[in-house]
Amino acid sequence: MQPIDTADVQRRIHEFIDQDIYVHMEMTTGAYTSHHDTTKHPAANFISNAVIRFSLGSISGIGPYRVGLKMGKGWIYTEGLTHYDAAEEDRLLMSGHDGTGKLVVALQLSREPF
Repeated sequence: MQPIDTADVQRRIHEFIDQDIYVHMEMTTGAYTSHHDTTKHPAANFISNAVIRFSLGSISGIGPYRVGLKMGKGWIYTEGLTHYDAAEEDRLLMSGHDGTGKLVVALQLSREPF
């Protein structure tokens, strides 16, 4: 993973427009580590291999970044993204990490299941 290049990520998002694709999205605010630090509120969400289709997608912000995907009847929105996998060509893997390097949020798009 490397720091997000917004132009490259935007190009990759555009390549998925108007296609059925798989999405993986997760977020944690300490659910995995709350047993080590009781001040962390344990919250998380997770969805994997849901099939979506979006007509508009964009990345914005000055870092951490946010990605919005406009679907026929709603939106997918992820905020806090800091890194992406530039080596992947057939899928877009993005993640956000806290100051200690721990995963906080992930958004991944692919034509094949994860």
